[in-house]
Amino acid sequence: MPTRLKEARKASGISQKELGIRLGMDPSSASGRMNHYEKGRHMPDIATLRRIADELGVPLSYFFCDSDSSAKLACLIEKLSEEDKEELIRKLEDN
Repeated sequence: MPTRLKEARKASGISQKELGIRLGMDPSSASGRMNHYEKGRHMPDIATLRRIADELGVPLSYFFCDSDSSAKLACLIEKLSEEDKEELIRKLEDN
């Protein structure tokens, strides 16, 4: 989770402090708290992690993927419409 959090934040082009502030953290501690999450010293609760995912534009599942390819797929799938997701499921089940 820590590595994916850092990757998603950097891809969004925002600092640790800015992300923390967007999540409602006090500006004086936002950078430090986000740094602890990115270093794996602390884990955000699921509600906070969901807000982080929303703020960074990634699905919550992105943070729990075992591989980079699964994480990338999670992001791509999230962008699909429900209809396209159903079609993809049918195609994959047919294989």
